[in-house]
Amino acid sequence: MKRYYLDLHIHSKYSRAVSSKMDLPGLEESAKIKGIDVVETGDFTHPEWFKQIKVNLKPAGNGIYYLNKDSGVLFMVTGEISCIYSQNGKVYRIHLVVMPSNIEGVEKINATLGWMGNIKSDGRPILGISAKKLAKMIWGKDPKALIIPAHVWTPWFSLYGSASGFDTIKDCFDELSDKIYAYETGLSSDPEMNWRIKEARERVLVSNSDAHSPDKLGRELTVIETDQPFDFNLMSEILEQGYQSPLGKIYTIEFYPEEGKYHNDGHGKCKVNLTPTESKKINNICPVCKKPLTIGVLHRVDDLADSDAPITPKGASFLYTIPLKELISHLESVGVASKRVQERYDKVVAQVPEMKYLLEIDNPELSRVGGENLAQAVLAMRAGNVERIAGYDGEFGIIKVKADVKKEEQSSLF
Repeated sequence: MKRYYLDLHIHSKYSRAVSSKMDLPGLEESAKIKGIDVVETGDFTHPEWFKQIKVNLKPAGNGIYYLNKDSGVLFMVTGEISCIYSQNGKVYRIHLVVMPSNIEGVEKINATLGWMGNIKSDGRPILGISAKKLAKMIWGKDPKALIIPAHVWTPWFSLYGSASGFDTIKDCFDELSDKIYAYETGLSSDPEMNWRIKEARERVLVSNSDAHSPDKLGRELTVIETDQPFDFNLMSEILEQGYQSPLGKIYTIEFYPEEGKYHNDGHGKCKVNLTPTESKKINNICPVCKKPLTIGVLHRVDDLADSDAPITPKGASFLYTIPLKELISHLESVGVASKRVQERYDKVVAQVPEMKYLLEIDNPELSRVGGENLAQAVLAMRAGNVERIAGYDGEFGIIKVKADVKKEEQSSLF
């Protein structure tokens, strides 16, 4: 059975605040280093980027493409679209990951989007239409296209966002809700948080990097294990059929959700970091400046949950990881961007792709490739032996592995 690591949501150099290295060769190179089998193009709505996609990517069959056949990296064409609109007297800001079934579908969608808003100024366009209207248009042009609500709990731009979203998917998509087969968890939530909500349990959860630079590629991933050849149709059918699909198993690789920058409630300016219980006691008002707190993902999940504990759908699972550079940074006690971290990282990935090192190989191979202390850090990560300091109001959290790793926990994740 083949395991495919997928990153289904990234951005190109044509989006704001994105590295110039996020072009097709840069994505391919980074995906090889990370061990990602299928990477998305992102930003298909941008005319210049789509021109490069169309000229340089070659069909590998049924909605998947390659840049260099011998690289082992496949591409799918996707984009993120921001819908900002007023409905029933409230302004909503919903981000959607759109996955057309092929390049021909992209051309049809782009032709219509060009009349609906400005798709030239940014790789992630902002449209003044409802998520429902956008979905209806997309499916009218490409009936097989997939639409996935992006990072569904982010306060400012998501389906359930505390500052900008809805309380139910039906409020957003109405009669089209049943065609939304998947949710993206985002960095500040994990599947167990989502599985406290009934309509999230009824859909497949995917997780992706939303990367703006090559380093961030693969920080969260979706995994499909299957005996079938991978293509768009296979992925679409698995998402529609759910966790018990006979075609294959799907699960996610997640940040520890506390590392996400909107996990807890708080005020970044005032350095106030609170759990939902703490913030509710003070009526969600910052104790320093007396302004409203930014309500985080955990608080919002509590508000919408129908269960105090996660109810895991049959066949569902997920894994936590910590990016390899972060593990090295903690061991070396220097910044992630330091030369020492980069050198040690390069030494590891020259021998083994990052995801294989983090998740697949066992000791003594871990030690041979990366050294004994890094091997122990990886084993501690796999065992969940970590310290979690939650992020809040735009401030990333901190996840650190603990030193004491029990022998019985030192086994390969697979």
